[in-house]
Amino acid sequence: MKKLVGRHTFLLAFIVLLLKFSAVNAQHPDTVKTGIYITSIHDINFKDKEYNITLWLWLKYKKKDFDFVHNLEVPQAKSVTTSFSTIDSSNNRIYLLMKLQCVMKDSWAVNNFPFDKQKLRFSIENSQYDSKSLVFAADTLGKHFDPRFTLRGWNIDSLDITTGIKKYETAFGDDSQPKPHTEYSNFRVRVQIDRDAMGLFWKMFLGMYVAFLIAYMCFYIHADSIDSRFGLSVGALFAVIGNKYIVDSSLPESSTFTLVDMLHGITLIFILTVIACTSWSLRLVKQDKTIQAKRFDFISSQILLGCYLILNAWFIFEATRFTVK
Repeated sequence: MKKLVGRHTFLLAFIVLLLKFSAVNAQHPDTVKTGIYITSIHDINFKDKEYNITLWLWLKYKKKDFDFVHNLEVPQAKSVTTSFSTIDSSNNRIYLLMKLQCVMKDSWAVNNFPFDKQKLRFSIENSQYDSKSLVFAADTLGKHFDPRFTLRGWNIDSLDITTGIKKYETAFGDDSQPKPHTEYSNFRVRVQIDRDAMGLFWKMFLGMYVAFLIAYMCFYIHADSIDSRFGLSVGALFAVIGNKYIVDSSLPESSTFTLVDMLHGITLIFILTVIACTSWSLRLVKQDKTIQAKRFDFISSQILLGCYLILNAWFIFEATRFTVK
């Protein structure tokens, strides 16, 4: 009798373990092996915070209901165009190959512009199946971008591929969910690019530096030539302001004080200082202190030029030291 009870107990325990194992397997999500090959990145638009990317995307999975042809979602995309897709369903597995052309929205770090590095982000999800049903696994074999394509004015620094879970604090209207929280598996690509900056830097700031030098030349005009000295200084002041508006028109709005703001601000302050020094020299001349006025102009010119060069060199160095390779 005891042996019979023991056998029944063992059989019952075995059935319970089998049921638990089946439940765990039933909840185990299917894996989608995913890979990417970028053929082009172009039309990087700083003002509108956009860029265009063309790529090949392939997905390998077993469950037909995933239907990535219709359920593929690119969360950061402004628009997605599928120019080509093919499906191979042999060997009890689906192999989907797609060519996508996407206009992506992203944020730009412009604090150190034009000595900046940018991170271009691309990610995909399945719009119908959450992380309980589907998880991505990265196919990292081979290259992930065409080394022959080049970004005008940019260099590709690195390309990272990862997978993860994106959390949404909403149930998307599903009343059966106990709380407004859902999680979707995603496949992420991050391309880090850095800029060939020196040519662009001089193109954007040469006018500003020429304006400062025009104002600086006032120190070499006789102190009693008030019209010439003030005319050059004020003209240089407006030239710097106009140059700043032109540069700002090509950049997105920023709440922080950027390198562009700093260099233009320093130049404006130094030109105002030149105007103040001119006023003081004129006052000395009116008091028949011509020798003192010339000496003041000489000392002021050397100090202002030295401080201006040091400050510009320092802020440019600070902007570049964290962005060079």
